[in-house]
Amino acid sequence: MDEDKLRKLLLQIPKGKVCSYGELARALGKPKAARAVGMLLKRLAPEGLPCYRVIRADGTPGGYAFGKKLKIEKLKADGIEIKNGKVGKEFFYSFKSSNP
Repeated sequence: MDEDKLRKLLLQIPKGKVCSYGELARALGKPKAARAVGMLLKRLAPEGLPCYRVIRADGTPGGYAFGKKLKIEKLKADGIEIKNGKVGKEFFYSFKSSNP
């Protein structure tokens, strides 16, 4: 998996938006690699990238290298509403192209 491309894609997710692990995998040209994206994000989080903006397709936050509680705090600080443990579809971001 192309780590540099993943870094560039992460930086394209605007503040106040999230995307799913699957959406990132599709943008990387690997539509079945959502789980691999998650594992790579765990390694990249300490680099200061906005990995916390990547959530599960069902709207639940999912994991985070620094803990789920901090992930939720960061999402809320970005203006993202979490209701009943889920982020609404209006906050989801889709990549227009797979070329960052």
